[in-house]
Amino acid sequence: MSRIHLDSPWFKAVSFFLFFFAFYLAGAGLGIYTSRDSLPASANANASWGLSFQEEGSAPTGNASSQELKNYHAAYLDDTQEKVIYLTFDCGYENGNMPAILDALKKHQAVGTFFVVGNFLETSPDLVRRMTQEGHIIGNHTYHHPDMSQISTVESFQKELSEVEKLYHEITGKDMSRFYRPPQGKYSTANLEMASKLGYKTFFWSLAYVDWMTDQQPSKEEAFDKLLSRIHPGAVVLLHSTSSTNAQILDELLTRWEEMGYHFAPLSDLADKL
Repeated sequence: MSRIHLDSPWFKAVSFFLFFFAFYLAGAGLGIYTSRDSLPASANANASWGLSFQEEGSAPTGNASSQELKNYHAAYLDDTQEKVIYLTFDCGYENGNMPAILDALKKHQAVGTFFVVGNFLETSPDLVRRMTQEGHIIGNHTYHHPDMSQISTVESFQKELSEVEKLYHEITGKDMSRFYRPPQGKYSTANLEMASKLGYKTFFWSLAYVDWMTDQQPSKEEAFDKLLSRIHPGAVVLLHSTSSTNAQILDELLTRWEEMGYHFAPLSDLADKL
């Protein structure tokens, strides 16, 4: 048998291949595990929550998976096949549409979660009291509605939330649920970590549509086209309370979802799973 020379080109080539093959396997093995900081790179700084819908009636894919978000006590949907819907509303200010929204929820015995900012609390205390008295959940959308991904200190982050908590307590005499939604969906992993350490659970959404431009409201047909075709089991629906279209269609929308076999649950049920 001929001897293999350690300095031969053949031996060096084989050694080079085996080294990089072993390195590849090690990397692949490490990739099986998901660490607390393994959210996609887009989530690390100045990210805006986004969705990709693949199939009608099925849950969309978000910037981060349900499991990754759960590491920060956050969610964008309920990972279930149960036909359950969580109704949430972002409330920047009141322009006359909230009473109709509350009436529709009451008719369907559905609990909504209203993410409010400081302006809404200051200008609409009677509506805030009505929401609370009718069993709805009030969540924190920050006091000034800033880009929270630009806030780097826990003190500044906490101030945006604590000012809302304080004002809500002054109005209702009750403590606010520690549910947080980032303004405009802008976030970072640092923000999610801060919210979690402050005892908050962060909620994004799995279904929304362009309803926030008050001077360019979608038609009833346009709204139904998006909201009926994209509803899915475990959906966290985001609607804006300033939308006249939402006020007009909500009763019928809830009826049509019910006819599709869906029922409504309070966001606290999803929070209990985080």
